[in-house]
Amino acid sequence: MSDDRRVSLLVVRCRLGEREAFHDLVRIWHDPLWRYVRGMVGAPHVADDVAQETWVAVVRGLPRLREPERFAPWLFTIARRTVTDHLRQAYRTPETAEEVTEAVADDSGGLGGVLTTLEIEAGLGGLPPLEREVLILFHLQDLPLADCADVLGVPPGTVKSRLHRARRMLRDVLVERGYEA
Repeated sequence: MSDDRRVSLLVVRCRLGEREAFHDLVRIWHDPLWRYVRGMVGAPHVADDVAQETWVAVVRGLPRLREPERFAPWLFTIARRTVTDHLRQAYRTPETAEEVTEAVADDSGGLGGVLTTLEIEAGLGGLPPLEREVLILFHLQDLPLADCADVLGVPPGTVKSRLHRARRMLRDVLVERGYEA
């Protein structure tokens, strides 16, 4: 059975009230969700809270999910809204925004010219939110272009142009931090 079909079946079982199916769904999708959220908010402890809020919204919204096979874009759309709400709140409280910035800056240590995941994540932290988000969804979460477009609520052509701009910006940020292009 394909992974997409397996996830669709789990979604249907969740809608029927099977707790074990929801646990399986979380087991499969929590790490990708957390990596996306972590890339958007910076700090791991904040990512934990935002991911948990996302799962609460998923539980509440599962009965309204009409197409179980579209679970991944639906999940990341909910995560995106949750991240947006969190960032909006963080910008209202300057201390929180500073903590997030410091957490990203703390991740930028070097290991002899080889880019680690943490260094790439720190480079992503130097990008504007729209560019950071499209890179995370497309490259780190491996969502197809069409699913990225669904999550972001934009046409596929816009996703392509954001990806192009974001890749260039990420390269510039990494070069500025001393990594070769």
